Amino acid sequence: MRAAKAKPRRPGAPGSFSRRAGLFAVLPLYLFTLAFVAGPLVYMVGLSFMRRSGAWGVSAVFSLRSYARILEPIYLETFFQSIRLALFSTVLVVLIGYPFGYFMAKLRPRWRNRTMMLLIIPFWTSALMRIYGWMIMFRANGVLDSALLALGIIKSPLKLLYSYSAVLSGMVYALVPFMIYSVQTSAEKLDWSLVEAARDLGASPIQAFLTVSLPLTMPGLFSGVVLTFIPSMGIFFLADILGGNKIVLVGNLIQEQLMKAHDWPFAAALSVVLMIMTSIFLYLYRRLTRSGELEGLV
Repeated sequence: MRAAKAKPRRPGAPGSFSRRAGLFAVLPLYLFTLAFVAGPLVYMVGLSFMRRSGAWGVSAVFSLRSYARILEPIYLETFFQSIRLALFSTVLVVLIGYPFGYFMAKLRPRWRNRTMMLLIIPFWTSALMRIYGWMIMFRANGVLDSALLALGIIKSPLKLLYSYSAVLSGMVYALVPFMIYSVQTSAEKLDWSLVEAARDLGASPIQAFLTVSLPLTMPGLFSGVVLTFIPSMGIFFLADILGGNKIVLVGNLIQEQLMKAHDWPFAAALSVVLMIMTSIFLYLYRRLTRSGELEGLV
């Protein structure tokens, strides 16, 4: 008995209708992406190759002058300072956030939810309000100085406000929840029976952690690093509020060129270089996670 041939689907068949419905469902997303993501990026790249004309104007003449200015020592130092601060803040976030997220995943669901709620509550208030709270704590004769003076630990105010330490502390405070949530999500998926098996085979708690727990939670750790390192390159308001004019990051430099110098092509060139740096970091992260090299790092 011959198998019946499949009849060609008519244009008005249910399958074609579902495809059309799916196309119309995703069309607004594509339009939004083109209008508010791809469009501004293309405009920024094109603007970076133009010349400044007058106080506010831009001349549509191709020029590499803005990119050449980035190679000046003062601007290169700004990039290096931003990278150093991003690295230091990321290291501190890892040292604080990884143990917190790892042990939070081991809590009972009731206490885990309570701990997560305590971490989320501060984000219900404005970020600027929370940073101004750090100003009150770090200023001379503020909360921190008063506590340390009362305990006899110091004899004079530390004057931490408008310093490198203040900016670093503010960045760690603002970014550590991203590391905690990334590690906690990864650790929740961990098969704890593997850790128990390693202990039964004679491994110490540290050996079991290094050989079992750490490799299996490495994706969460690297996700937290990405969510920490990339934003720390451009959080300019933290450096403005806690560092004053002493700490200048790439984000501060871009803001200054836009709001004060009105050099839009140079600000666009700085943004393009910063975007390229973060894109390279994301590319390396995706290569590590896709090729399976992430486990080989441990």
